[in-house]
Amino acid sequence: MELKKQFSDKALEDFRLIDLAINQKDQQAFGLLMERYNKPVYHMILKMVRNVDDAEDLTIEAFAKAFKNLHRFKKDFTFSTWLFRIATNNSIDFIRKKKLETMSLDTSFTSDSGESVQIDIEDKNLNPQEETIKSQKVELIQMFVTRLPAKYQKLVRLRYFKEYSYEEIAKELEAPLGTVKAQLHRARELMYDLVKNKKDHI
Repeated sequence: MELKKQFSDKALEDFRLIDLAINQKDQQAFGLLMERYNKPVYHMILKMVRNVDDAEDLTIEAFAKAFKNLHRFKKDFTFSTWLFRIATNNSIDFIRKKKLETMSLDTSFTSDSGESVQIDIEDKNLNPQEETIKSQKVELIQMFVTRLPAKYQKLVRLRYFKEYSYEEIAKELEAPLGTVKAQLHRARELMYDLVKNKKDHI
C-alpha cells in the first residue's frame, strides 16, 4: 500500500517488471524496461558526450550494468532514478578517459517521481563500480554476439572486445569509415532486438 502512495503508476509498473525479470528471468520484462528508457537514457548521454556513436555505445553499457545489478535494486526510489545515475556515472567515466570538451556537469534532471537527481563529479578517481563497467559490457555483448549475423560479429568483437576506434576498425577491415559506422549501428539495433526477444529480426 505504501508503494502506491509514494510512487507513480509508471514506477509501480517498473517494479512489477523488475520482479518478473529477477524472479522469473523474464526476457520480455527486460525488453520492456529497455524499451521504456532507451530513448531518454540515450538523449541524456548524447547531451553529455555530443557524439551519436559514443552515445549509442554508452547506452548499451548503461543497460548492461543495470540489468546485471538488477537484483541489488531497492524500491526506495524509482528505477528511472537508479538507471539514470548508472548512465551518468558511466558517461562521466568515459568523458574522463577521453578528456572531452563537454557541457558542464554541474546540472540535474528530474526523475519520474519528481526527484531532482544531481549530476556531478565527486572525485577524480574511478570508484570500484565504474571499474567493473568494462567487464560487464563485455559480458552483455558475449551473450548476444554469437547470435548476430556473421558479417556483424567481427565488427562487434573489434569494437567491444578489443576496443578499437571506428577508424581502426575501418583500417583493419579495409572498409569505408561510413560503412563501419552504419554496420555497427545496425549491430547495436539487432542486439537491442535480442534483448527484447525479437529474434525474428535476424
